[in-house]
Amino acid sequence: MYRRGFLSLSLAVAVSGCLEFLEDNGEEITEPADVEIAWSDLVRDNPGTEDERVYVWGVVRNVGDRTLNYLEIRATFFDEEGEQLESVIENVDEDVTSGEEWPFEIEFPRFGEEAATVESYELEPATGV
Repeated sequence: MYRRGFLSLSLAVAVSGCLEFLEDNGEEITEPADVEIAWSDLVRDNPGTEDERVYVWGVVRNVGDRTLNYLEIRATFFDEEGEQLESVIENVDEDVTSGEEWPFEIEFPRFGEEAATVESYELEPATGV
């Protein structure tokens, strides 16, 4: 009677530490341990106008031992109170060897007054091999 529940739980525990993320094409997406954000900055163009634009500009470094062929960076933008405004994902689809750096730019998707409310951001990388 309890055997099915026990087997289900055992399988879940056994698999929980081994899960890998797969894209639709079966490519493995790994944890971001192989990627380091070397630097980043919040940039504003045309501040105080209806054309105000906000984006994160930065550089990412491959600190792993293998060549990466996919990089995804998620930027989450926050207002002055720390409330999340938007989360945007950008990706690089090229081979990046160990030790190599490459630039990225992630734009907040709204302009003007809405862009002016952006005060901070967080970055979260993921890689593919």
